[in-house]
Amino acid sequence: MLKSVYYYIDKFNKDEIDKLDRFVSIIFRNYSKKINEKEVKNLTNFCRKQRRKVYISNNLRIALKYNFNGVYIPSFNRILKYRNIYKKNFEIIGSAHNTKEIIQKENQGCTKIFLCPIFKTKKNKYFLGVTVFNLTKLHAKKDIIPLGGINNKNIKKINLCRVKSVAGISWIKKNGPSINTGPFKF
Repeated sequence: MLKSVYYYIDKFNKDEIDKLDRFVSIIFRNYSKKINEKEVKNLTNFCRKQRRKVYISNNLRIALKYNFNGVYIPSFNRILKYRNIYKKNFEIIGSAHNTKEIIQKENQGCTKIFLCPIFKTKKNKYFLGVTVFNLTKLHAKKDIIPLGGINNKNIKKINLCRVKSVAGISWIKKNGPSINTGPFKF
């Protein structure tokens, strides 16, 4: 049984987030436009009221200023400046595609690393699959979380990965999963 789910968003939509189980953590990432600080403040306030964890991508200054639960470091970010942050309960999470990038994220201080894509996606025909995911996970010292291509057809295969968490975008938006009911209880 999964303990947590991570959901990626690119804009704050109160109704969309409100439909999700409160154990679904939010990762706010928007690479196409400048960060609207009012939107970010509203997002963190809303998530705090729901006791939901919220992370921001690639912006340590905003994460600390608006009391995010942590910062998300995408795989393309190779800067080591995130390593020594001394804020209580502040988490650094990141994504990787292979063993080399996992080691890099561990050096950046990530406590959880999203390994992607585990299954085939529309925008990427390369995927790890369960076997390669498990073999790659053996090299990691931190928690590894599957991301990418998860849908109703392959959700049961996540059990073979022996993970505590899962991350997604389109499938979570479409199904509005809950930890204890629906697709995550398997």
